[in-house]
Amino acid sequence: MSSRQPPPPSYPPGEGRQVLIVEDELRLREMLTRAVQEMGFSPTAAPNAEAALRLLDGRAFDILVVDLNLPGIGGLEFLEQARARWPATQAIILTGFGDLDAAKQAIRLDVADFLTKPAPLGELEVALDRARNRRLQVGSAEPARPHLPVHIAEAEEDDEDEGAGAPGGRALGEPTPSLEEMEQRHILAVLEKNHGNRTATAAELGISLRKLYYRLGQYQKQGLIP
Repeated sequence: MSSRQPPPPSYPPGEGRQVLIVEDELRLREMLTRAVQEMGFSPTAAPNAEAALRLLDGRAFDILVVDLNLPGIGGLEFLEQARARWPATQAIILTGFGDLDAAKQAIRLDVADFLTKPAPLGELEVALDRARNRRLQVGSAEPARPHLPVHIAEAEEDDEDEGAGAPGGRALGEPTPSLEEMEQRHILAVLEKNHGNRTATAAELGISLRKLYYRLGQYQKQGLIP
């Protein structure tokens, strides 16, 4: 069994830093969680809208980062429900389907930002700061709910909260990587942790062995691995 990372700092309610990430792809969900933590926020992750709604029923969140292309309840339908029930909570849409219709609906829902994949992490950081400022301006218009010291609250029974991320962050002036670069680093780090065992790496990443071989073939062409 792999050792768990220590939990990140827990920010108290009222600082506008409680972030709920709603993303169905496991690898991207873990990468976003680490990135959001390194940006000075307190992230919690959910694999679908249904799990996210249960989390929202149990505790207060300041910001939602939501993928539109979710299984079950779609991202926009989830945002409509969240907006109606928790109007002070701000939202950032992150999607690979950045078409005009989605943008129009996002504007109608008064989201803080609309980012398309693969978005540079610098853009996500700017969007989080904007959403936090909006949340603090709105103030606490909702009844207080219990604050739970939870980092990752996956609804999937067997998921583990291993993607807590490394402490620290990027140095000033360092270029912000894209989500694709974050994915490369994550895959290679898991491969190294498993001592090159590709079957174990694919299982831990939650992808097929065939897809892992394809990614590693790309990295070989780029000179990232021998």
